[in-house]
Amino acid sequence: MIKLQVIGNLGGDCIQREVNGKTVINFNVAHSEKFKDSAGNLKEKTTWVKCSYWTDRNAVAQYLKKGKTVYVEGSPEAESYTTKEGQPAANLKLTVFNLQLVGGVNESGQSDAHSSSTGSSSNSSSKVGSMVTSNEDEPADDLPF
Repeated sequence: MIKLQVIGNLGGDCIQREVNGKTVINFNVAHSEKFKDSAGNLKEKTTWVKCSYWTDRNAVAQYLKKGKTVYVEGSPEAESYTTKEGQPAANLKLTVFNLQLVGGVNESGQSDAHSSSTGSSSNSSSKVGSMVTSNEDEPADDLPF
């Protein structure tokens, strides 16, 4: 299996529908990164991922609003098509099996992080920031990064 992990922002509110008695939540995630080109100019590249989350837990849809930061992992698929101008193009699609909302504290002072997963290895109360754990009693490795 190929697994893709993405942390990015939702490009719009999700669309939820029922298909054969199961809920599918569709949304787009944008991941941007900045880099310098060969001339030293600062550039920004945004990659869009079309996500489909098949679940029986449809309560998460109320939190999937434009601009929210999410962590998704799933099985990727490339979809090629031709634009209206006749140019070849491609989309990156992801069938999501793990979805976590990433966030801090909202205006009311409550935690803004929620989690939903169809996988069995996910902790439903964790934030992405807490996914990487460290033990303060152990000495740090001498890593160059």
